[in-house]
Amino acid sequence: MLEIEDLWVEVEGREVLKGISLKIPVGETHVIFGRNGSGKTSLLMTIMGFPTYKVKHGKIYFKGEDITDLPPYERAKRGIGIMFQRPPTIKGVKLRDILKLCAKENNVKIEELARSFNFETFLEREVNKGFSGGELKKSELLQLLVQNPDLVLLDEPESGVDVENLNLIGQMIKKLLQKDTPHKPRTKSGLIITHTGFILQHVAADLGYVIMDGEIYCTGNPIEIFEGIQKFGYEGCKNCLKRLA
Repeated sequence: MLEIEDLWVEVEGREVLKGISLKIPVGETHVIFGRNGSGKTSLLMTIMGFPTYKVKHGKIYFKGEDITDLPPYERAKRGIGIMFQRPPTIKGVKLRDILKLCAKENNVKIEELARSFNFETFLEREVNKGFSGGELKKSELLQLLVQNPDLVLLDEPESGVDVENLNLIGQMIKKLLQKDTPHKPRTKSGLIITHTGFILQHVAADLGYVIMDGEIYCTGNPIEIFEGIQKFGYEGCKNCLKRLA
């Protein structure tokens, strides 16, 4: 689904990603752990094609096609969707209207879908205006469910969300990534970035990475990586690598 080869990225002349390489097969969900400012969001923004993030070297392939130089709207049309950590407020546009645009080519019953996640009362409100942290996440995920992308990029879906809402957000992500179907028939892939790792209590992942200072330091079982971070912190990852060296 997604392949990244030796990706180096700058923002305003500052290196934010240094030689990132990874592959996400069809039907798999991968998770990236890292401190704030480690390069996690920069990676998602680069995959989505935001022009502030300048690719200096490397390639991004989606379904075998080189999309390194494509603008965001072309990547969205090809089947990539993103949930922002801090989405913008869109004044004057109702949530229902933006969902209708997202559903233009998909046969989605917006009312029914919103009702299933206790969000139908928000359809007549302006997009994200006055929404709480949990409501922002639900709004973003509802738009993605209607858009129905093949590759889902989720930027810290658990941040700013209380325990009660986190369970519902986990259900929305599972639906988005087809976690209710057996592994082999799944056609959706996901890349989730997290600082706390708590999203793993609600959404299973196939592979985990640790990113620090714009580099991938570790790859492995996501639960084991998360337990190691909880016990030793991110400095423990660096010390582990020093011992291996």
